[in-house]
Amino acid sequence: MSSDLGKKVREIREAEGLGRQAFCDLIGVPKQTLINVETGRSSPSGKLLAEVSKCFSKYTLWLMTDQADETCGQISPEIEKARKTLKQTGTDTD
Repeated sequence: MSSDLGKKVREIREAEGLGRQAFCDLIGVPKQTLINVETGRSSPSGKLLAEVSKCFSKYTLWLMTDQADETCGQISPEIEKARKTLKQTGTDTD
């Protein structure tokens, strides 16, 4: 479970296009802590998960339950990446 959460944290960071240091600056954790979490060396703390959810609330439902509900603004990193690709290619309908 913890390594799954670490992978999810990494997916969120990557979907937002952030390097580790920039992500750490936003969520207020040391870079080494993030590295340990993303690589499965340690479990994410409640504080880290709370800060990720606070800073990137659109991923909270997915982070905790593996579900997304776009009607409520709750998406997954996969959805965010698809949105960005659509915008870059000019095929976005918004």
